[in-house]
Amino acid sequence: MQFINASFPAKRSRRLRRTSAIRDLVTENQVTTDDLIWPIFIREGVGISEPIISLPGVFRYSIDLAVEEAQKASNLGIKCIAIFPCTPKHLKTPSCEEAWNENNLVNTATRAIKKNIPKLIIMLDVALDPYNSLGHDGLVNDGKILNDETLEALKMQSIVQAQSGADILGPSDMMDGRVSAIRNSLEQNNFKETLILCYSAKYASAFYGPFRDAIGATGALIGDKKSYQINSANSDEALNEVAIDLQEGADMVMVKPGMPYLDICKRIKDTFMVPTFAYQVSGEYAMIKVASERGFIDLDSSVLESILSFKRAGCDGVLTYFAPRICELLR
Repeated sequence: MQFINASFPAKRSRRLRRTSAIRDLVTENQVTTDDLIWPIFIREGVGISEPIISLPGVFRYSIDLAVEEAQKASNLGIKCIAIFPCTPKHLKTPSCEEAWNENNLVNTATRAIKKNIPKLIIMLDVALDPYNSLGHDGLVNDGKILNDETLEALKMQSIVQAQSGADILGPSDMMDGRVSAIRNSLEQNNFKETLILCYSAKYASAFYGPFRDAIGATGALIGDKKSYQINSANSDEALNEVAIDLQEGADMVMVKPGMPYLDICKRIKDTFMVPTFAYQVSGEYAMIKVASERGFIDLDSSVLESILSFKRAGCDGVLTYFAPRICELLR
């Protein structure tokens, strides 16, 4: 890349910043409603909108209200939502069989939302942690995360999700071989058009705490997830994971968390030139939200700036709890 090094006064950079109209004319990156995926949390019951203390302004919805919220999101211009369950404790087991129950929370919610808003894209998480009494993304035996046994569980989970009407499956477990196992299972069961947006670069991060609270997993985890999630110090490892997942049949890839790993987003997009997403995770949301509530930063400008940073890094879209607010600001 070659830069033209004109000298002052021939070059006055501020000429391109003089008015808002000129700044708009030369803007390099823009955020639209098409860039947003809204994660929402589902719980059991009827008529319930339950605030999540560690995520101010975010709620767990019973399915009937989730349908209403999905309609509101669609009206705002959001084209895709990601559904996560707060599974009742009595349904969480070490064997995680609730994950492939066709009538579990996310599958029931998917059918209900699709019935009322058929064009809304629904993404479902493929992982066992919301159903695992031990808090891990995989099956556990004597403290060891079982890779190949977990793949069999993920295959069953994926099929019932596709049957329920999910448009996109998001494997977030970080088990080796999961994309191949899921893709082959989808093909064999005639779900050939179901998309896989794989959490390919999912880091062992400190920013997930409020999410675990939201799905009712706080305190359940024994040990940590460092044997399957990526070391925060590593960059090349993430690119290797992406390459493997694309070879195995992923249609799109994701980086999680988002802002602490913008360099990873940039490297992935530049290297593979495939649809690349980032998850502005619960810890990122909470920091911005709480700081704004304390008066330390302005909420709206901080939210838009954070989303623009993902676009500047090459992301095609962002999963963010701020999605409805961003749509209102864009209007």
